[in-house]
Amino acid sequence: MGPLQDPCTSPRRDRSATAPGCKAPARPAGDHRGMLGEVGHIARSVEELLEGVGRREVFVNPDGRSSSAFERVWIDGAPHIVKYIHPDDDFTMRVSGDIGHRSVRAWSDGMLDAAPDLVDHAIVGAAAGIGRNGWGSALLMRDVSEELLPQGDSRLAADEHLAFLDNLAGFCAASWGWRDHRTAPAYLPYPARWGWFGRAALAGEAALGFPERIPSVAAEGWRRFERRVEADVVAAVERLRDDVTPLADALRRTPSCFLHGDVKSSNTGRATDGRTVLIDWAYVGEGPACHEIAWHLALDRDRLSMSKDDTAAAFRAALERRGVDTASWWDHQYELCLLGAVVQFGWEKAFGDDEELQWWCTAARRGMRLL
Repeated sequence: MGPLQDPCTSPRRDRSATAPGCKAPARPAGDHRGMLGEVGHIARSVEELLEGVGRREVFVNPDGRSSSAFERVWIDGAPHIVKYIHPDDDFTMRVSGDIGHRSVRAWSDGMLDAAPDLVDHAIVGAAAGIGRNGWGSALLMRDVSEELLPQGDSRLAADEHLAFLDNLAGFCAASWGWRDHRTAPAYLPYPARWGWFGRAALAGEAALGFPERIPSVAAEGWRRFERRVEADVVAAVERLRDDVTPLADALRRTPSCFLHGDVKSSNTGRATDGRTVLIDWAYVGEGPACHEIAWHLALDRDRLSMSKDDTAAAFRAALERRGVDTASWWDHQYELCLLGAVVQFGWEKAFGDDEELQWWCTAARRGMRLL
C-alpha cells in the first residue's frame, strides 16, 4: 500500500480523489444506483494496512464492553485507532455468523457514505483475512475520542439530541427503499437483527463457558424477566426468542433502509462541523428505520432530553423533513419495533425499576396485537 498519506483526517476532505486505505468518492445522498459497486481498498494484512506507521501503542477502549483489541497509531502526526475484530473475541459475530466482518464490507462497498454531510463514520482503511482461519479484520479509524459523547448517564442537551435525531433520520432517508436482495446477504440478515439474545444464541455462548460477560448477564436477566413480567408478555417474547420469523416477516412488509443498527450514546458523538459521529458499524444491513429509534430508547433511557414518545415523534418529524412520507406505515412499524426491542433487551429491563419495565411491557403488548 505504501506509506500512509492520510487525506481522510479532515472531516470535510476532498472527495474527488481516493487514497490507499480511504473511501472512494461518495455518491449523492439518496442515489441508490451502484450502492454495492464502489470499492474502498481492503488491505491484505495488518502490515500492509499500517505500512509507514512509526508509532503504535495499546489503546484502552473507554466503553469497556468490547473484548476486541485496540491500538492507537499516528499517521502524519494525527492519531488514529485500529480495532482488531474476530469471532473468537466477539459474541455478536459468533451468534450472527459474521465471518470477515460486515462493517469492512459495508465500508468497502461505500454504504457508510450514504449521507456524508450528516454522518461521519471515521473509517479510513481496513484489512481482512487475519487471525484464526482468516476470519478476522482490522479497521483503521481517525481518533474521534474527543468528539464522542462523554461516558455516563448525563442527559443530552435538547439541541444536541434533536441534531442527532435529525442526522440519524437523514441517514435513513438517504437509503430509503434499499433492500438487500442477494441470496447470501453481505450484511446482517434481516431476521438476525432480533436474535442477539435469543435462546439458541445464549445456549451457544453457555456451551463455550460464557467467554464474554454480556451473554452471561443476559441469561440471568431473562430469568428475572420471567419472574417479574406478566405471563402473556413472557410467553410472547419467549416464542419470538425461539423464532423471530413472525416479527421479521411483519416488519419486512413495511419500508426498509440501510441501518447502522447499534445507535446508542457510547457509539455516538458530534463532530465540530455538526455532523453526527457514528462508530461500531457491526450491525449494518437492511432494516426498518424505527429499529434505530427503538434501540436508542431502550439503551439511552437516562440520556434522553425528552420523553420516549417525544423522542420518537422528533425522529418521525425529521424523516418527514427529509422527504419520507410516514403516514401509511409509521404506527405499525414503530409498535413492532418496540416489541422487537423487548425481544432484544427485555433481559436488560428486568434489572431496572418497575416503571421502566412496565413501559416496555405495555409497548410489547401493542406490538403483539400486530402479529
